[in-house]
Amino acid sequence: MKALLTCCGSHAWAHRLAAHRPYPDLDALLAAADEASYDLALDDTVEALTREELPLLPDAAAYTAAYTALAAAHAAYRSRFGRDFVVCLDETAPGEALNHVLGALRDRLGNDQEEERVLAAEELRRLARGRIARLVRNLPASRTGTPDAAPRETVGNSPYVPV
Repeated sequence: MKALLTCCGSHAWAHRLAAHRPYPDLDALLAAADEASYDLALDDTVEALTREELPLLPDAAAYTAAYTALAAAHAAYRSRFGRDFVVCLDETAPGEALNHVLGALRDRLGNDQEEERVLAAEELRRLARGRIARLVRNLPASRTGTPDAAPRETVGNSPYVPV
């Protein structure tokens, strides 16, 4: 249960996944995680969103102006929506992460509350999928049933962004 909460901060989501185990394979677990994400009530989504933080970007410190713009955009987002911005960077190259986050922040600041809640919930779903996949890949072989399983990535927002 604790490991599931590191993937998505909703207790309802984690309880639902834990209640239906064991899963025959990673695909089944990811499908169940998606379904649980889609079925989250508003309060559960808010709970998960409040547990998220703006991802640390590996190249932000190197660009003072960009980092300042990021901080300002995040402050505007937080002021408008009352929570930290959430975005999945799993399919974003490390060198493009800062631009991706800045662009997404800029685009999503124009959303109304409901539209942004839906988009943020989708980002949570994507984050949870990536975190689950990395978590399962890092389990010892005795826990996964695969003799050749070996850790390949770290658990976090993405392969290169720490949680």
